[in-house]
Amino acid sequence: MQNGRLILILNGGSSSLKFAVCESAGCGSWILRGRFERIGTSGTLFVVTEGRTETCHDAGSINHGTATSFLLGWLEKRLGLLSIAAVGHRVVHGGMKYQAPDEIDDAMIAELRRLRPFAPEHLPTELDIISACTERLEGVLQVACFDTAFHRDMPAVARMLPIPRRFNAEGVVRYGFHGISYTHILESVRRDAPERATTGRLIFAHLGNGASLAAVKDGKSIDTTMGFTPAAGIPMSTRSGDLDPGIFLYLVRNSGVDADSFDRMMNHRAGLLGVSETSGDLRDLLDREESDGRAAEAVGLFCYSVKKQIGAYAAALGGLDVLVFTGGIGQHSPVIRQRICDGLGFLGIELDPTRNASAKPVISAAGADVEVRVIAADEEAVIAAAVKDILTRKEPSR
Repeated sequence: MQNGRLILILNGGSSSLKFAVCESAGCGSWILRGRFERIGTSGTLFVVTEGRTETCHDAGSINHGTATSFLLGWLEKRLGLLSIAAVGHRVVHGGMKYQAPDEIDDAMIAELRRLRPFAPEHLPTELDIISACTERLEGVLQVACFDTAFHRDMPAVARMLPIPRRFNAEGVVRYGFHGISYTHILESVRRDAPERATTGRLIFAHLGNGASLAAVKDGKSIDTTMGFTPAAGIPMSTRSGDLDPGIFLYLVRNSGVDADSFDRMMNHRAGLLGVSETSGDLRDLLDREESDGRAAEAVGLFCYSVKKQIGAYAAALGGLDVLVFTGGIGQHSPVIRQRICDGLGFLGIELDPTRNASAKPVISAAGADVEVRVIAADEEAVIAAAVKDILTRKEPSR
């Protein structure tokens, strides 16, 4: 490997850290990919995929910062750190200031620290990951790609919250998230159907442990279900989604709940887990729904919430041309896709059962008014492309 020719991509989750390495020239194929699982427990796993070979190692008990250091130490032996030309980071929140991929510098770090109260579940760990890279990769370009940036063009009516206006100045507005995933979906649709991506009415459903939908018109986000935080919107694995604010007041006044315990409940004990009381994993709930009424109710609530949101966004868009499913559930669960789409024939949505069962790229029935697609999420590819673009602009002779 020629020195300084590789891009490292880091994508931190609440208990995971995905990574990928590609050539800075092209970024069309991955040299290796991998992930840390169960970060924050005593049994953190370090998984590496090279080609068709996957290996799994015990990484002990580590946090996101030490996981990053562990990874860089492994990469130093495997590829040599001097081979890394740049690092790309998924950053959940850029506030109103950062609305496109940008080079990480001291000013950005200061702004991300200021924004920590906006995303306390994500930004602190993302800052730890960046810090670990800065320590081990002195002078190497680092780029942040923001989940909020995709929604920068949302109209004011979709961005505002119905609270006193003075809070707007503090940044209390609807931002939206999953933007890197939605960027990948839009680019994928643009490759196959450029006119629909540019002038069409599209709904994207990113359904995984975290789940949201976005309405896209003329190539721009006009609304999305997540709002000020990623806890808003539809019910998720362990996040509540939208809640009547009176519930918080009731629990504070009558059940001894404080802000911290409500936060833990809303983000880690609610959603599918809260309703089923057994699991936040939709696969487990589908396996048990015939014998466990609570599991069936959780699945039903999830599908109903997504279906209802599709109808709402079709109204906001003035019709619908394309519906796209992505994310772990959206990509891999034909049962959930079918249940969501059942009853939406009045919008022109009709699935082909055979295509849906085999997860073909297009799963809508022949002649249906709305094209329904399944697209695999690939946030790392979007980040790699953004890093390559900034590298090229910084070093035009490269």
